[in-house]
Amino acid sequence: MIQRIQTVYLLVVAILMVVMMSLPVGSFVSADYSIPATEFTNLAIVSADGVSDYAPWALFVILTVAAIVSLATIFLYRKRMLQIRLTLFNSILLVGYYVTLVVFVFMLKEDCRFVPSWAVCLPLISIILNWLAIRAIGKDEVLVKAYERLR
Repeated sequence: MIQRIQTVYLLVVAILMVVMMSLPVGSFVSADYSIPATEFTNLAIVSADGVSDYAPWALFVILTVAAIVSLATIFLYRKRMLQIRLTLFNSILLVGYYVTLVVFVFMLKEDCRFVPSWAVCLPLISIILNWLAIRAIGKDEVLVKAYERLR
């Protein structure tokens, strides 16, 4: 199971999702820098004085589901077509994360500008790793079909 490259890809995706849950997504900064920055995380928006006034819990839920699906997909190594479908679902879920993030940013922006953190690229890296895992699982499926045909 762990000796397959797609297992490594899916494990890295799960790890990246857990890391993304704990890192800030970015901050809201006023145009003239007169108002201190407000930190935007996946679970809360914390102002400079430490008050959390809004909870974008949908971002956290999407990342949690993506991490769980990625971990569950690792153990479905005998059902390769289901593994491909779940990995594709995980990629669509991560695209949905970006859509949800953009919606939250435009909803909360007001007269400030959003400065993204470096952690915003982690779901994109996960989408690429999911694509690589789908290709590797497909190669395994073709290999198994060829083996069964020879039998």
